[in-house]
Amino acid sequence: MNDLDGKHIVLGLTGGIACYKSAELCRALTKAGATVQVVMTAAAEQFITPITMQALSQRVVYGSQWDAREPNNMPHINLSREADAILIAPCSADFMARLVQGRADELLSLLCLARPLETVPLLIAPAMNREMWAHPATQRNLKQLELDGATVFGVGQGDQACGETGDGRMLEPQELLLDVISFFQPKVLKGHHVLVTAGPTYEAIDPVRGITNLSSGKMGFAIACAAREAGADVTLVAGPVGLPTPRGVNRVDIKSARDMLSAVQTHVDRATIFVATAAVADWRTGNAADQKIKKDGSGATPVLSFVENPDILAAVAQSPRGQSGALFCVGFAAESHDLLANAQAKRLRKGVPLLVGNIGPATFGQDDNALLLVDADGTQEMARASKLSLARKLIASIATRTRASAQN
Repeated sequence: MNDLDGKHIVLGLTGGIACYKSAELCRALTKAGATVQVVMTAAAEQFITPITMQALSQRVVYGSQWDAREPNNMPHINLSREADAILIAPCSADFMARLVQGRADELLSLLCLARPLETVPLLIAPAMNREMWAHPATQRNLKQLELDGATVFGVGQGDQACGETGDGRMLEPQELLLDVISFFQPKVLKGHHVLVTAGPTYEAIDPVRGITNLSSGKMGFAIACAAREAGADVTLVAGPVGLPTPRGVNRVDIKSARDMLSAVQTHVDRATIFVATAAVADWRTGNAADQKIKKDGSGATPVLSFVENPDILAAVAQSPRGQSGALFCVGFAAESHDLLANAQAKRLRKGVPLLVGNIGPATFGQDDNALLLVDADGTQEMARASKLSLARKLIASIATRTRASAQN
């Protein structure tokens, strides 16, 4: 199942060199399952042809309010009523001003004005020169559009077609796709701040060797993404992994278990939900060498002593906020066998209301997973699926639990 299955998007193009990105955006939306109806202004047709957008959308492109192909000669009504959202990408400074003024003398602005406000959201991806973006008039229009109910996505920063560098670039197609997907997700955690730990930790033996594990961090990153989609502010404390930061998520990179504990302590006071997905090393070496330990040909082996690492989840769960329920704590257990028994025992040992278990060797590095949710009332299995799909289900379950907790 694709993220935008069943969604119908009107993709509006206005005048700007960023129209070249709209072609890839159209393709990305359709690959995600959406149907796309392209509407172009006359200025947009100076940058990209309707034929190109027709080929990518597999639909006839509209550009005139007088289009006779509509039996009732009302494309502004018909196109807006069919849409689940209208996405203007790129949206020029001129078109933003037209929307604020309620102008309706060409098809795209006309159908934006005619859309049912309660059922057809307006999404805007600005694109313009840096000076145009920074101009007080543009910023006033931006604020007014938001007050009028539009969702304005951010802008990118970098080289611009005019040769200047700064803010105002249209976001990249993949970024906009993620923003559109996120827009349609239920905002069940709006007002919450979620703190997530993800990935392995790395405990040094010497400057070039260390103890770690096979955790890829993918499940934790998916949970951070799903929490952000659900409307939460999200801080992600990540061990040494090579994954991109989920959009809109504040990321803190760490290496060791003690680094992770310090980062969690720094951010946990703001959090209302703590999800400890990270596979934290249980032990570290107590005698890490300052220089690389080398073989000397004698056959003697180095002697390593081990010290138990701090228990991050237990420390947070047993804190006053964790005990009072002001901070809802969720633990993870990556087991190699006896998942149910080990997960139940770990939940009690850590003192958390919800423990999520999985079989580590079956999921480390994979894009899918299967989860077992364990709480005081019993267990719930989540069948194998993509990690993002499971993360969304888990976030929905956490949202339900936090609402119930707040009512008690």
